[in-house]
Amino acid sequence: MSEDKPKKNTNPFTILKDDSTDGHGGYGVGAISLENMSPVIIDPNEDRAFVDMGAMHARSEIERRVKFLPNKDEVPNGKLYWIVWVTVEKGENGPYYAGVCGSEVRVDREIKRAYKSMPQHVTHMDKSLKGKIMLEHMDDHSKKLLRDFLIDFNEEMWNNSTDELKEVLPTT
Repeated sequence: MSEDKPKKNTNPFTILKDDSTDGHGGYGVGAISLENMSPVIIDPNEDRAFVDMGAMHARSEIERRVKFLPNKDEVPNGKLYWIVWVTVEKGENGPYYAGVCGSEVRVDREIKRAYKSMPQHVTHMDKSLKGKIMLEHMDDHSKKLLRDFLIDFNEEMWNNSTDELKEVLPTT
């Protein structure tokens, strides 16, 4: 297989699953469910966006084989990536992108070091689960890649999404 050809993403996007708090009253009732959340990796360097479920456990393609440092200044030549936490909910018109929050990652493969703010990632995951949109801090090119990915993945879910999401990710 040629390295030049973009490979088709085979990872499924987590859409909707059964609610674990369906009234059975057993262990885990009230626990946070991540079943409706998927991490979308935005790679503005290579003009690509893809789902990588490994990011749920800090094992995404961009996070492997590097040591994370807590200070961005220690990774001055790090390439910019975004892990965008996308939560899907079901509304009256069908499923839609409810919570969408982007978290920065900087990776320098040459020195095998990277930066990400774990508190920021945890906060953005939580905000996404609560249906918040937090993308204003992302660059325009990365936002365009995200918008195009969400539309291409499921245009109906994009159309069912809030005006707030569409304003943060404009078509122009």
